[in-house]
Amino acid sequence: MVEQRFAGQLLAWQRKYGRHDLPWQVDDPYRVWLSEIMLQQTQVSAVLQYYARFLARFPTLADLACAPLDDVLALWSGLGYYSRARNLHRAAGEVMGRFGGRFPSVRSEIESLPGIGRSTAAAIAAFAFGQREAILDGNVKRVLTRVFAIEGFPGERKIENHLWQIAERLLPASAEMAAYTQGLMDLGATVCKRGRPLCGACPMAAVCQAKAQGRELALPTPRPKKVQPVRYVTVLLAVHGRRVYLERRPPVGIWGGLLSLPECAGSAEAEAWLARHGSGDLLPAWPEVEHVFTHFRLIMTPQPIRLDTLRDQVQDGAGGDWLALADAGDAGVPAPVKRLLVRLATHPV
Repeated sequence: MVEQRFAGQLLAWQRKYGRHDLPWQVDDPYRVWLSEIMLQQTQVSAVLQYYARFLARFPTLADLACAPLDDVLALWSGLGYYSRARNLHRAAGEVMGRFGGRFPSVRSEIESLPGIGRSTAAAIAAFAFGQREAILDGNVKRVLTRVFAIEGFPGERKIENHLWQIAERLLPASAEMAAYTQGLMDLGATVCKRGRPLCGACPMAAVCQAKAQGRELALPTPRPKKVQPVRYVTVLLAVHGRRVYLERRPPVGIWGGLLSLPECAGSAEAEAWLARHGSGDLLPAWPEVEHVFTHFRLIMTPQPIRLDTLRDQVQDGAGGDWLALADAGDAGVPAPVKRLLVRLATHPV
């Protein structure tokens, strides 16, 4: 009974209460794809500014494909999860090469592009091409586990597979796939919220098993708790005149491909770095800065270094370069590094 009524009730609710004015609610697959990648693990409010700036710089998929990766990363700076930007750039190149510049319309082909999983591919296929495909992002998992009172952490393979089966059975027979898909996203984002579900405004309230059982806040089942590891690192704010030294991060790993501050294990290694690169002084360290990733916490100790003279070899094989302090914060750097660079530019050592 619930499954038979679900799509119709959701579509009726979406027409009246759903979101209809988001800038990516178009049938242009490039814009839909860009929004879906930006919205992965990121709130709509944060994406809006980046989305507009990104399209102003890369208005078409071809523009993105031929752009330098550094330009893409610079525009992505602060949005986090930088592998998304690298995969976006790679995927644009593949669309141009493998698909002749035409974005694929079939979910399996969309999913073959870098950085696109099953749910994201399905959303693009539904929004841009009206394909009858089920999505299962975090919001949708929350809606389904509550409506159908599904026990178990949704990230576990067995539970996730069960949710996929439900999501596929719920698909409407009509051609209103864009509205249905948007409705699922809207319901999870604006009504069936994680901490404070607005059950009084929910179109599924009468059939929601979690509500009937008084278990709205108990579901979805939380992820099994693990102690989050902590990593400590010293980051070097090496300044020569009005320039600061930045290094290119490895292409994989945290902040992959971005420019960042050199890292070391402590003051002894900082002294050694200074000796390799020139002469000068280690200044008092700044207060620690914490940055939280999905699987660990990073504690950075900013270590200012003032270099009076430079040796001929300053790159140390790490792809480093000296940037003007006034410009460094606008380069493709991680958000916490950007904040340090902005402070350094206004309070030079």
